[in-house]
Amino acid sequence: MENREIAQYALEALKKAGADEAQCIVSRGKTDELNVDGGEFSLMRSLLNSSISLKVLKDHRKGVVSINKLDRESIDKAVADCIAAAESSMPDEAEVIAEISENADTNFISGALEPDKDRLFDRIQEFLTVVKKEYPKVIMEQLISEYSHTDMLYMNTNGVEFSYKAGGYGFSTMFSAHEGEKASSFIGYGANLNTLDEPFLEIGQQKILLEESGKQLSARPVDGKFVGTLVITPACLGEILSTIVGNFMSDSVIIDKTSPWIEKLGERVADERFTLSTIPLDDRIVCGERFTGEGYPSQNETLIENGILKSFKLSAYGSRKTGYARALNSSWNMEVQPGDTSLEEILSGIDKGLILNRFSGGQPGTNGDFSGVAKNSFLIENGKMTDAVSETMISGNLADILLHIRGISKERLCDGASVLPWIAFDGVTISGK
Repeated sequence: MENREIAQYALEALKKAGADEAQCIVSRGKTDELNVDGGEFSLMRSLLNSSISLKVLKDHRKGVVSINKLDRESIDKAVADCIAAAESSMPDEAEVIAEISENADTNFISGALEPDKDRLFDRIQEFLTVVKKEYPKVIMEQLISEYSHTDMLYMNTNGVEFSYKAGGYGFSTMFSAHEGEKASSFIGYGANLNTLDEPFLEIGQQKILLEESGKQLSARPVDGKFVGTLVITPACLGEILSTIVGNFMSDSVIIDKTSPWIEKLGERVADERFTLSTIPLDDRIVCGERFTGEGYPSQNETLIENGILKSFKLSAYGSRKTGYARALNSSWNMEVQPGDTSLEEILSGIDKGLILNRFSGGQPGTNGDFSGVAKNSFLIENGKMTDAVSETMISGNLADILLHIRGISKERLCDGASVLPWIAFDGVTISGK
């Protein structure tokens, strides 16, 4: 059956089984992988995937079931399981199925719908050749490349229907530098691509990280402990921002009222130069979200504007549960607006600090306190990046550092999933031996 036939069949079966309302998401896709291990091509394969996700409401009780088979027998069993799950759950008036949005587009196409496998192979070969020549100390431990195509359909019993066909390329690398008995800490980097027009080396922060990897061979611990400036690179910033959004703005912390920002809508939570948005519809984002899993059309949205908290990151359920507005998308495609100062100028004003490329630590506390190890990072001394560091800890508070931004670079990097600058935060504790 086609996706639409499958969705109609499942929804009709759910209604016959006693559902008041229901939704269905059907997805089919194919992924072509071409991988490298230890600098040599190691794997070429194609993977087919399919899934159906059902959500049902019965007497305000929710049931959810997902399976990876699309035959009638499997769907019939999933329908029965979904109804049973609803009947055994607690009623919740905040659970509803989306109504039709007026004037919303319903059919979407994005990216490259057909792969160019020969061109992909050439780009990988080119990348490996250049890395071997220009960065002889670097060992490319793994490179995973792929082309993925997805055909997705959302449908519910209220007449909402969305379809999305999308295709794009992706690559991720993991590498380290070696010289005699010395070895650097490994680091990984990845990006998503609509086309293969640009060499992998030139995308995002890949080239910078390769250049810095050799310097990690002479890493040393930081002497003592000090409070300084932490410069977070685009390669690491996305993870930090996702943690901030999750800790302070997401469903669980707003519903439970544990977020320190629970009373701060419309108030300052960051430096006035800081603006954060989620941008799934932006042309720079590869195959970004077009509709949410709850059945609402996606829009770009600003979460923090000039330091002012404009919106929480709430699902439709979280919105009804709390009374705050629903987020306009459920994506994590983030953009931070650039500053008006170059990275070099920002560094020149820092007496002592750290450039952070990778952070290894546990989940921050509810209040935003964090502590962990700075990986693949460099000391800043007297306005210059100096030695690579090892065995160095950083700690601080995520809410606090947003209010103590020293500078945001005018340079930004795009990896197909985000558009981010370098940001320097004051007041971070940095400690070594």
